[in-house]
Amino acid sequence: MASYFKDYADLCFESFGDRVKHWITFNNPMAIAVEGYETGQHAPGLKLGSDGAYKAAHHIIKAHAEVWDSYNKKWHGEQRGTIGISLTSTWGEPIDLSKKKDIEAAERYLQFSLGWFANPIYHGDYPEIMKDYIGKKSAKQGLASRLPVFSAQEKSYIKGTADFLGISHFTTRYISQKNYLSEELSYFTNRDLMELVDPKWPNAGSQWVYTVPWGFRRLLNFVKAQYGNPLIYVTENGIPEKLLYAQLCDEWRINYLKGYINEMLKATKDGVNIQGYTAWSLLDKFEWEQGYSERFGLYYVDIQYQNKPRYPKASVHYYKAIVEANGFPNPREVENWHQKATEVCSAMNQLLSAEPLTTHLEMVTEIVVPTVFTCILISAVLLLILLRKHH
Repeated sequence: MASYFKDYADLCFESFGDRVKHWITFNNPMAIAVEGYETGQHAPGLKLGSDGAYKAAHHIIKAHAEVWDSYNKKWHGEQRGTIGISLTSTWGEPIDLSKKKDIEAAERYLQFSLGWFANPIYHGDYPEIMKDYIGKKSAKQGLASRLPVFSAQEKSYIKGTADFLGISHFTTRYISQKNYLSEELSYFTNRDLMELVDPKWPNAGSQWVYTVPWGFRRLLNFVKAQYGNPLIYVTENGIPEKLLYAQLCDEWRINYLKGYINEMLKATKDGVNIQGYTAWSLLDKFEWEQGYSERFGLYYVDIQYQNKPRYPKASVHYYKAIVEANGFPNPREVENWHQKATEVCSAMNQLLSAEPLTTHLEMVTEIVVPTVFTCILISAVLLLILLRKHH
């Protein structure tokens, strides 16, 4: 599969490389591996246990390296593009900084997610803590480690295969030590930890995204320290809402963007090499198994209509102001952005409130009017028949 994937990438480079200069081989490979090959929650829907997740990840990493190598040997000289991978990571904060076990559990949390893919790419092999924990868990069942092994040649080949690192980040978890007594070995139980959230953290209705801006800065500094301060593009950062109706005044998203972008800017002052940022996402879209129920968009998309009309939320105007200013100039101006965004979304909400009437008029046009004309036509035909009989 790694070879097939390289062939596919070569076709993309050949077809689009004169215009596309930034390439991401895989987006969120952890979700592909765990939810595609262990739990079966996502495509291809295979339930192969932790063996499936670790094997899938192993081949994803090798496929990524083959693509990077192919581009640099065959295409880079002419096209001058860059190749990276995009990894999704939540920040893990020890719930009790006075407990060594909680600090170690938080480290495992990060190494089993971000480090699982970043460590081979930047250091040539899986994190030692991953190899140690999975090996011990497997040995208890009299088995060899479920985590595949890179050969010496593969380690050398994979190491250094990224021109940039894409980081997708959404939220934070408190982490504590937890020993699983179950004999069932899974990616989740292998880590010996539990994830917790503070009920005081703001939440817009989603089950997993809580607004914790300070975790973003800590994650970015962790990447700097672990992987030699690589060039970073923030590929996804945003918050969804689970509302069944149009809510254009998305105050929670404005607060989220303000907090997270500000923490990212602090990270740049810490010396983290961040070169770009992407708010997630431009539009409401189909969100994995959540379908259209979880809305990440800066624009509200009304999916009930065939042409899918789009309406800007308040966060559109606020984010636009951040982009134009390239940050936050002063508190008074930022507050002015907030006020203007709220005024615009209020006006748009009034426009949307008229939609039911529009829908009713369309229904009358499409159903009632044709029915009336049909009745008139039938009546005219019957009258004509009666008149002929009478004649």
